[in-house]
Amino acid sequence: MTLEEFNALSEFEAVALLRPLVNIPSWAKQVSDARPYSSTDRLLQCAGAACQHWRAADITQALSAHPRIGERADGSSKEAQLSRGEQATLNISHQDIIDALHEGNLRYEQRFGRVFLIRAKGRSSEEILGNLQRRLQNSPETESQETAQQLKEITLLRLKEIFSHD
Repeated sequence: MTLEEFNALSEFEAVALLRPLVNIPSWAKQVSDARPYSSTDRLLQCAGAACQHWRAADITQALSAHPRIGERADGSSKEAQLSRGEQATLNISHQDIIDALHEGNLRYEQRFGRVFLIRAKGRSSEEILGNLQRRLQNSPETESQETAQQLKEITLLRLKEIFSHD
C-alpha cells in the first residue's frame, strides 16, 4: 500500500488495516485520525507517539492476541498470520531450546501473570532465550516497561512493513 492510498482510506478502512498490528483499538483510531501523513517517517513518528498513551489494560488486551514465543499462533486472523511470520525466522529446531523456552514461558507467566513478549524479528532463538532468562529477574514495574517497549517495537515493525515498498 502507498501512503497516498492509506491517507485516502475511510476511517473504518484505516482502522481495520491498523487493528491487526496491535490489539489496542484506541491506538488504531489515534493513528487513523492523524491522517493525512506527509511521509512514512511522519506516520511512524506519530504511531510511535501514540504508543506512549498505552495503559496497563491496553497492554493486557494486546497481549491476549500474542502466542507464547516459540509456539505457533493458531487461526486465520491477520494477527495470527503476522505472529507466525515473525516467529518463522527463529528456526527453533533443537529440543533443548524448545524445552528451555517452554519452561521459561511457564516461569514467566507464573511470575508476571502474562505471556512473555519480545520482538522476534531479527533475533535468534538463543538471543530470545537469553532475554527471557534475564527478564525473569526484572521487577514487575521494570518488566511492565520492557513489555510495553517490545509491544511498541513489534507494532511499528508491522506498520513499517505495510509501506515497505513505498
